[in-house]
Amino acid sequence: MSALIQQITTANEAFVKEALAQGGLDEVSKYPNRNLAVLTCMDTRLLDFLEPAMGLRRGEAKIIKVAGNTAFDDFDSVIGSLMVAVYELHVHDIVVMGHDDCGMLNTTSDSLSRKMAEAGIDSAVIEAVRPKLQQWADPIGDVDTSVKETVRRLRANPYLPKDIAVYGMVIHPHSGEIRVVDDNSNV
Repeated sequence: MSALIQQITTANEAFVKEALAQGGLDEVSKYPNRNLAVLTCMDTRLLDFLEPAMGLRRGEAKIIKVAGNTAFDDFDSVIGSLMVAVYELHVHDIVVMGHDDCGMLNTTSDSLSRKMAEAGIDSAVIEAVRPKLQQWADPIGDVDTSVKETVRRLRANPYLPKDIAVYGMVIHPHSGEIRVVDDNSNV
């Protein structure tokens, strides 16, 4: 067993033991009781930080994490996750939550392609994915603009109902301060 897997299983055993010693964990519904989905970034600084900063607790929201908190017009796993949240799990509101100092601000299709080549990925594979990398990574130059663009795309997405409220916010990864960049009032 790898050291990583050993660390995880040891932590899990301690977690379960502590939960049982306190009478067990409350059962939580799969339906978010605030009818909220949050599309946010996978940044490590947001782990166990974003939810308390938003006043969210276990069972209150669906959290979807993807680099750069982006979504596009076409169907992909982000849109699919939001479709499940809306159609199956009763989500009525979506918050797109970006964050300051996002790593995607410095990530480009060129930088990813170069690093893929250095890792031994075949050049034909890199060239095949380059157009998708350009569409995904290259436009992210400003966090507020990127969040607003993702909000716009979600509102226009043909797979999501038009009555879903979509908001845009940005959190500071050190202070936890949140600023609203789209409050859904111009819809």
